[in-house]
Amino acid sequence: MSSNAVPDSVVGELLSRLTGELGEVAAVPSGAATEFRRGNQVFAALHGGQVSLRLRPDIAEAALRTPGTSASTRGADWIEFQPDPSNQQDVDRLQAWLTIGWRAAQRHN
Repeated sequence: MSSNAVPDSVVGELLSRLTGELGEVAAVPSGAATEFRRGNQVFAALHGGQVSLRLRPDIAEAALRTPGTSASTRGADWIEFQPDPSNQQDVDRLQAWLTIGWRAAQRHN
């Protein structure tokens, strides 16, 4: 279970649904995580109830002011986010950030 007391499977189901709406996404197991890729580019990863999201560095910096986020060890263009699927604002943020990462992944392939 994640530290925000939301079962990991609920966050995983939300992430699967939202990435499924994007198209051209492969969910690939990677150790204890699942990576979400567009082509060869990873733009998100799920580990427990936490989602790593690849954004532009300026967006990532601004996103760190959002509750439930933290810096990622993956780099300056990544954040860690523990969304609460019952909070519509968290769902909207996650959807927006996934879309940003997915679009950027197209440019990197």
